[in-house]
Amino acid sequence: MALTRRAFGGMTIGGSSALMLAACGGNEDGGSETGGELVWAVSSGWSAWNQNTGTGNASATNIATTPMNPVGQVGFDWDPESNVFYDEAIFEGVPELLSEAPMQVQVTLKEGAQWSDGKPVRLEDFIFQWYSTSGDPAHANQEKALPAGTAGANIASIEEPEPGKIVFTFKEGTTDPEWIFTGGVYLPSHVAEENGFATWATDPEIMGDAINFFNDDLWTVVIGPYKPTEWKVGEYVIYEPNDKYQGKNKAAYDKLTMKAIEGIEAQVTELRQQTIAGCWPNDFSLEELQKLDDGPDFKYETYAGATWSHFDMNVNNAFLKDVALRQAVFTAIDIEEIKARAFPGTEAPWLGNHFFTEASPYYVDYTGPANYGKGDLEAAKTILTGAGYTTNGDGKLLNAEGEQVLFNFRFASSNEIRKLTGEIIQAQLVELGIDLELKGFGDDELSTTLSEGDFDLVVYSWVANPSFSTSPDQYFSPDSDSNHGNYDDPVINELLPQVRATLDLDEAADIANQISAQAVAQAYTLPLYNSPMAIFWNSAMVEGVEVNGNSQASALWNVREWKRP
Repeated sequence: MALTRRAFGGMTIGGSSALMLAACGGNEDGGSETGGELVWAVSSGWSAWNQNTGTGNASATNIATTPMNPVGQVGFDWDPESNVFYDEAIFEGVPELLSEAPMQVQVTLKEGAQWSDGKPVRLEDFIFQWYSTSGDPAHANQEKALPAGTAGANIASIEEPEPGKIVFTFKEGTTDPEWIFTGGVYLPSHVAEENGFATWATDPEIMGDAINFFNDDLWTVVIGPYKPTEWKVGEYVIYEPNDKYQGKNKAAYDKLTMKAIEGIEAQVTELRQQTIAGCWPNDFSLEELQKLDDGPDFKYETYAGATWSHFDMNVNNAFLKDVALRQAVFTAIDIEEIKARAFPGTEAPWLGNHFFTEASPYYVDYTGPANYGKGDLEAAKTILTGAGYTTNGDGKLLNAEGEQVLFNFRFASSNEIRKLTGEIIQAQLVELGIDLELKGFGDDELSTTLSEGDFDLVVYSWVANPSFSTSPDQYFSPDSDSNHGNYDDPVINELLPQVRATLDLDEAADIANQISAQAVAQAYTLPLYNSPMAIFWNSAMVEGVEVNGNSQASALWNVREWKRP
């Protein structure tokens, strides 16, 4: 089965999207009449709420909270054709580049932009987002903030020189080649002030506490078309319409429920029983999807999604500190076997780069020339022999100190593909004399497992969108809470600030590729494939569902335009 290829780059960030404003579709009056209830399945649980943190930065958190949040979480997103569009409830038009030295970008607030409690969107909301993601201990205690990424690291100031004009000024000598992707509104800063964090802007300890306040519990003051009324972390969020919503398409449903249901088999069953309206599953099974063929109202679409699966090594493991062992493991793993058994009859494109796919003009395959993922056991054994590894009388691998090499492999227990992947590489690595321990975890434990580094080798996915300049720092900076493998590479560290130190996208992409090449050379992370994805829904319950391989919100990217049939 061939999957539709969509143009996107790498995780959180990828290739050559069209830098232009894309208007959201829909009727000016919001379409069909409102009312009724919709239940949409979230494909796994989640453990926290604030997506700026390492524990909250999970796809399930994003999906569960998309109806309440700004477009794309911070005010912009991409449509299916890779065109960027901005949240019409917040912004008027597109960002403007005011100056290159120092670099200054201006966004214009929509007149009347407001939160669901009627309070205006204000300068402080942008500053709160900046302090949450700057990685600067002068802004927030970083042990409390634990930022998933440091997108705000290059910003020197955010000011409002005239009403409604928000100006981002970058630090001297720094730039952002993707300045067009500027948003920066996510959390209501006035809610932090009303809940005991009034001095967040001047006290890093209080700011760290405020970040955790939003991480520990869901906030009810929102910008999106729906506002939460009831919720339980990892299980569900129930929404009602936000009557202060400033977008043109008002909420179509009186009650919208985002409910965690794990496993594609259970999700398909729920759809067939008409207890949910749809889902974007974590895993992929043509056999399960084809069960929907007997229902005229059941729709599904498969595609090569903006999601890429990968193995991460934890270099804190006593054995995996050794680059030769890491290289040998990646050389012994056979990705084609994994794909053939996990996705029979379905093409899953090879991925040899951390930031770009074959759809991008910047794509370079680094893992292929490194001989990773080819199942070359003899080459793997040669690497180990050259590094002083031997085997004992039982065929078990010993390092140069004579210690038996042991480490674990962590995966989401409910995901059959992840479980199968573990079984496959367990069998592959036993040929090297490695007894790989398989240790599953619950879907709601993914963020905790990663943030605590509770793994030696782990498989999970990043979800992409068509930009790339912040991904290198997010993946590989020793200061990033998304650097779950604890990589601290001097070559990468020197390259990281250079990615965003130019306005030339080609130059920035070249530096990003140098980082990918070094990550491959050091065998930190092994990209596996662009994951085959699907969405399915009941067209008798909801209209307007559309695949979008460029948005981290997947099918919910245009939830504001969904209608009742």
